[in-house]
Amino acid sequence: MEAHEHQGSQLKYLTVDPDNYDPNKKYPMIVMLHGFGANMQDLAGIAPVLNPTGYVYAFPNGPEAMELGPGYVGYSWTHPERRRDPEEDAKTRTMLNSFFKEVMEQYNVQPGNAVLGGFSQGGRMAYACGLGKPALFAGVMALSAAVFDTEPLRELLSTERTQPVFIAHGDADTTVSVDQARMTRDFLEAEGYHPVYNEYPMGHEISRALLSDMTTWLQEVLPPLE
Repeated sequence: MEAHEHQGSQLKYLTVDPDNYDPNKKYPMIVMLHGFGANMQDLAGIAPVLNPTGYVYAFPNGPEAMELGPGYVGYSWTHPERRRDPEEDAKTRTMLNSFFKEVMEQYNVQPGNAVLGGFSQGGRMAYACGLGKPALFAGVMALSAAVFDTEPLRELLSTERTQPVFIAHGDADTTVSVDQARMTRDFLEAEGYHPVYNEYPMGHEISRALLSDMTTWLQEVLPPLE
C-alpha cells in the first residue's frame, strides 16, 4: 500500500492506495474522519488491516489546529471551544461535502461506491455528513461516537432510511459513554434505520475484534474490488 498527502481546495488529506493499484480500475472508497485532537494520519493504520488490495482510502485533516503540548498540534472538525455548535457543524459539513466530491473525482469513485466512517468526534461528523446521503455513501460507520443533540441530525435525514449503519463502542469508554452510544442507536432505530450495534470490552479505542467485525460488515455493504 502507498500513502500520499494532498492539499485540497479546503482541507489537507491523506490517501492510501491499495497494493498493485491500477488507476484504470474502479475501486470502492472508504473515507475515515479522525477524532478530536488527532490528525489525518491517525486512522491510516487500519487500511491494511481492513483490506490491503480492494479499496482506496481517504483520511481528511480537521480544519481547526490546536496546540496540545510543546511541539504537538492536534486538529478538530470544529472550533475547539464550540465543538457542539450547530453553526460550526454546518460550516464543517460544507467543507467535508466539498472534500468528498473532490477526492471521489480524483479516484474516479462513483457515487454510492463509498462508505463514510469516523472515530469519536469524526464519528459524530460521519453521522451528520453521511446519513441522508444514500446516493453518495453506501453506509456509515461510527466508532466510539455518539450524537448528543438529535434534532439537528433528524433534519438532515433522507426520507429513505435504508442506509446500513455500523456502530462500535467500548463498554468502558470514559470519553464518550456507552450510554450515549446506546441512545444514538435507539434514536436511529426509532427513525427507521437498522444499525448493526456492537459493544466491546475496551475504552475509547479501536480493537482487533472491532476491526474484524467492521471488515465483515464492509464485505456486505461495500464489497472490495477483487
